[in-house]
Amino acid sequence: MTQPSTTLNGLAPLFASGVLAVVRLSEAAAGGLRAIAHALAAGGVGAVEVTLTTPGAIDAIGDLAEDESLAGCVIGAGTVLDPSAARYVIDAGARFVVSPVLHRAVLDTCRERDVPCIPGAFSPTEIFNACRAGAPLVKVFPAGALAPGFLRDLLAPLPFLRLVPSGGVSLENAGDWIRGGAAAVSVGGALVSPDMLGPDRAADLTARARAFVTRVKDARG
Repeated sequence: MTQPSTTLNGLAPLFASGVLAVVRLSEAAAGGLRAIAHALAAGGVGAVEVTLTTPGAIDAIGDLAEDESLAGCVIGAGTVLDPSAARYVIDAGARFVVSPVLHRAVLDTCRERDVPCIPGAFSPTEIFNACRAGAPLVKVFPAGALAPGFLRDLLAPLPFLRLVPSGGVSLENAGDWIRGGAAAVSVGGALVSPDMLGPDRAADLTARARAFVTRVKDARG
């Protein structure tokens, strides 16, 4: 079996940096999303996922997608749970769609619109079925319940998989996941945490982002 032909167009920055930043904000913090995205991009992060649990997420995705200064960082949508939501975020400008689960109708909707879909899966069977259904990347979730060696064991018989662990990825273990065979790592609270928000913390957020990107680069050798 070969890798699905579903497009990966536009995801080169994600593969280059190896870091997908997951942004899940409260209503109070959502207004600072543009500054957060710029700080992450300045640190070399190649992709930012704005979850639909963030107030105003769809409008924010549209705003970020049109920001030419973020051209080197692709903007996508996360926590997409049904085809209708997939259509809304794609219309807004999302260049990739992420879900915590494998929902074939969401995959089909994204394929029809030529936008990569990254579904969540946990077991070897779920992960394989996601790939067979057309997912170009599979979000291994929740990765915190696993160990990096899980990817190594899975890729031995299924080397065509492109896996992105999500949930529990930290600066301390990001390199281990990459060495285990991850195509990239998906990082949420360990990167975009409440203590990193606010205009006076932009430089700190950029530094933390750069630390993750450097850890991935070093692990890739």
